[in-house]
Amino acid sequence: MTAMTLTTEGDTHVLVTRRFAAPPEAVYRAHVEPELIKQWMLGPEGWTMPVCINDARPGGEIRYEWSDGAGGGFHLTGEFIELQPFSRIVHVERMYLPDPTPDNHVETVFTPDGSGTLMTMRMTVPDAETRAAMLASGMEHGMEAGYQRLETMIGR
Repeated sequence: MTAMTLTTEGDTHVLVTRRFAAPPEAVYRAHVEPELIKQWMLGPEGWTMPVCINDARPGGEIRYEWSDGAGGGFHLTGEFIELQPFSRIVHVERMYLPDPTPDNHVETVFTPDGSGTLMTMRMTVPDAETRAAMLASGMEHGMEAGYQRLETMIGR
């Protein structure tokens, strides 16, 4: 297991990388199968995902709803653009906090790396202001908490 790294490129890109001690097929499946997503993509401790729609096909719908268990929460909608099992996913997503954020175009690549997988996610938003707001939201902490859960889940 390695720590997640998050860097920026230009004014509109965020690059997230993380190595998993599992093959690309397992890491990819955990990103497209709703029953697996609901186990790890929860953000900080105590949050749940009561709704997880992930129709993993070009044009397929994405909808995630998170709850903090105390009446707070938010949701995300989107659609898949391209899927190349077990190596690449391209989708568009927008968060509702409660108003919708601008579209975030996301390309996630799963590369074999020794006995594991190097996951590289490149997010593209329309402007520097959107990216700054995204980074200020606490996204990095929530992502790493989720990836730690994922590592434990697929490393069994």
